[in-house]
Amino acid sequence: MSTPILLLGKDGQVGWQLQRSLAPLGRVSAVGRSECDLSDLDALRARVRAERPRIIVNAAAYTAVDQAEREPELAHRVNAEAPGLLAEEAKALGALLVHYSTDYVFDGSKDSPWVETDATNPLSVYGRSKLAGEQAIAATGARALVFRTSWVFGARGKNFVKTILRLAGEGRPLRIVDDQVGSPTPAAMISTVSGLVLAALRRGELAGEGCTLYHLAAANPVSWCGFAREILALAARTPGFGELPAPESVTPIATADYPLPAPRPRNSRLDCRKLESDFSLELPDWQPYLARMMQLLALKRANGY
Repeated sequence: MSTPILLLGKDGQVGWQLQRSLAPLGRVSAVGRSECDLSDLDALRARVRAERPRIIVNAAAYTAVDQAEREPELAHRVNAEAPGLLAEEAKALGALLVHYSTDYVFDGSKDSPWVETDATNPLSVYGRSKLAGEQAIAATGARALVFRTSWVFGARGKNFVKTILRLAGEGRPLRIVDDQVGSPTPAAMISTVSGLVLAALRRGELAGEGCTLYHLAAANPVSWCGFAREILALAARTPGFGELPAPESVTPIATADYPLPAPRPRNSRLDCRKLESDFSLELPDWQPYLARMMQLLALKRANGY
């Protein structure tokens, strides 16, 4: 009998990719915000009970980092209360919950990459809501996997790559923060690794109880400024983007020169050795994924999308 899988957040960057990577593992019921809004906890509970899945994959979240400073209650409901509810329902069903968290649970003060056991200290409402979600899941005792990731990008949805291309195309000067460092992580990579981990669990290669936390990010950390320069360099080598500023035109600035409502961690590097060791993986660099994304975006432009 095919394993019933409930995927929440199908229209997001990661959720869109997960529809592909989860398909070989069972019968996927994928829902978006219009079908199941995580801010409506009663509807969320009813959906899970109607589906009765063996695996719940929660790729939905409140991700408007700066807006969360103005909407803390909504951010907490979606990022903390909803995951806790999903964990409660998963435990009652004997199901596995897969959930995605963030580097923003850390304050960025450490000089080296963060490991799963490091003390958390989120700086923003968004970071606190995501940490509360992790804690709510763990408190239920449900069998769960929580993946912390960082700087997600993909061809679908809003992200830093598309913002840089838009601003560059508009001829806007690019002054980009250079003292925040992290790993741009492709949504496609997150979904692929998620599928590999779930397949390994099904084979019984790692049978754990309770909530297991993993860091999942691409190799080769970079600053936001370095990332922006690589985006422009790849655009210049990809037919279809026209004349864009040279990578050297991006001006590096300090965080203090670009104040935002929500503070960001200076060091967002995540140590992923636990994930790699447990599942015999080697997490790749982000550059080939970015190159593929640029090709997809160029194709969309050529076809008028």
